[in-house]
Amino acid sequence: MNVFSDFQERVRAAVTAAEVESTDGRPLDLSRIVVEPPRDLDHGDLATNAAMVLARPAGMKPRELALRIAEGLARDPQVETAEVAGPGFINLRLRPAYWHGLLGAILAAAAHYGRSRIGDGERVNIEYVSANPTGPMHVGHCRGAVVGDALANLLDFAGYEVTREYYINDAGAQVDTLARSAFLRYREALGEAIGEIPEGYYPGDYLKPVGEALVDLHGDDLRHRPESFWLPIVRDVAVARMMRMIRDDLARLNVHHDVFFSERSLTAAGPDRIAATIAHMRELGLIYEGRLPPPKGRLPEDWEDREQTLFRATDFGDDIDRPLMKSDGSYTYFASDIAYHHDKHLRGFRTMIDVWGADHGGYVKRMTAAVKAVTGGAGELDVKLCQLVKLFRGGAPVKMSKRSGEFVTLRDVVDEVGKDPVRFMMLYRKNDAPLDFDFQKVTEQSRDNPVFYVQYGHARIASVFRMAGEEMPDLAVSADALQSAPFDRLDDAGEIAMIRRLGEYPRLIEQAASSHEPHRIAFYLYELASDLHQQWNRGKELPQLRFIKHDDRDLTVARLALLRAVALVLASGLAILGVDAPEEMR
Repeated sequence: MNVFSDFQERVRAAVTAAEVESTDGRPLDLSRIVVEPPRDLDHGDLATNAAMVLARPAGMKPRELALRIAEGLARDPQVETAEVAGPGFINLRLRPAYWHGLLGAILAAAAHYGRSRIGDGERVNIEYVSANPTGPMHVGHCRGAVVGDALANLLDFAGYEVTREYYINDAGAQVDTLARSAFLRYREALGEAIGEIPEGYYPGDYLKPVGEALVDLHGDDLRHRPESFWLPIVRDVAVARMMRMIRDDLARLNVHHDVFFSERSLTAAGPDRIAATIAHMRELGLIYEGRLPPPKGRLPEDWEDREQTLFRATDFGDDIDRPLMKSDGSYTYFASDIAYHHDKHLRGFRTMIDVWGADHGGYVKRMTAAVKAVTGGAGELDVKLCQLVKLFRGGAPVKMSKRSGEFVTLRDVVDEVGKDPVRFMMLYRKNDAPLDFDFQKVTEQSRDNPVFYVQYGHARIASVFRMAGEEMPDLAVSADALQSAPFDRLDDAGEIAMIRRLGEYPRLIEQAASSHEPHRIAFYLYELASDLHQQWNRGKELPQLRFIKHDDRDLTVARLALLRAVALVLASGLAILGVDAPEEMR
């Protein structure tokens, strides 16, 4: 049950009943009517803009129209008051019976409460992490992994058919450098002194097992071969080992992908799909041969004033047209990326979401332009940029990992504090805002630690049920018993406030899914947990508000029913974030 959708229909019905007509004789566009929480809860439970958006087409003053609509809404048996505010907004206060009915609906829906059909089965591709397979995952990858995975969970919950994809950057100079770095470790595993790792190579100890594996596979044969022979062999082994390590690292966060797409497969397996995409773009008139003006400022050393194959990116919102071929005839990275996203569209994905690091911000405009162009406007790319994560311990910056040689690894972070604090805190800021992650603070048991505060809310409810079982062992608290509880006994303002907060959940799911913003779920869960803990504390001060009332069985069951509904929503939201909902916390 979605409170806001329900009252959107009630408001539309009130408009129709008020016989409001447009001045041009055409039906009024009622789709623009919105029902939402008021900015100030002292004004009521719901607010609608109906009069504001319909006044002009109806040829009326907004306040005059609002008074007519409010008069009809006031006759609704579920509405306690309908008042006009300001220039024409209508604030509604609902009767307690409506909130009691909502509580029953939540308990009946159980784990399905909040699920939406707005996705209508639309296929969505979410590509996230996609780190170069040249080493272990670092904490920056960690944030993108969590954001992408939680977004996939959210869209799935909202009715979309989601594919989780990882793009393996296994072509280009960086994997050749990886292969040469691994070959050094191969020689080292054979007993050779390799000295200092050359600048530009990957220095981490994580490549030592790759060198040992090469010895097991090839003995000392590769050492005597030319690079042209051993490079592809070592590259394949190194990439495979790196991807195995990356999968293991991601599994620690409970992040799993449906598809691992190899960049090399665009050209190495079957027909050249980059060439096919460029030919497709040429047929559409998206490509021409021409020259680019020199970049502003100091010219880069590799700048060439030459005629080249260019994509008409400026026709689709980019700043300049973009080259697709290098001077040596090979493809640019941009050409590969266009072909990859074209392949996604050919696989049936109209909506594509890419989760990138903030350092790729300059690449967004050209890539969205390319997707729009190559799909004929039928495809849409939404890029979510994840800002940097700074690591602290008690306020002091955390030093780099010896294992990686360059950075703090994802594995280091998860091993120290656990999956749940990492996932929750990576989502407790919007993805495009910088994030400070303090190892000490995320393990504190206090309100200042959001993940503890929310999980403790779920565990606290479980403890109340255990306490009720011990102190009132014959009290019926099955799902059926709670659904038939006397909800009308819930008349305290704090109890109604909790039900009202629960009523926001379906709308929140749809808004977060539509905007591709999973962090909204984390914020909401903290607010819901805060409502719960606040009511608990009120019960400590006012015995009549305690959840368990030994002298009032009906009221106890009603309050346990409310707690069960809160626990259902906490567990649901935590599941979307990929965080556990514990029954106990030690």
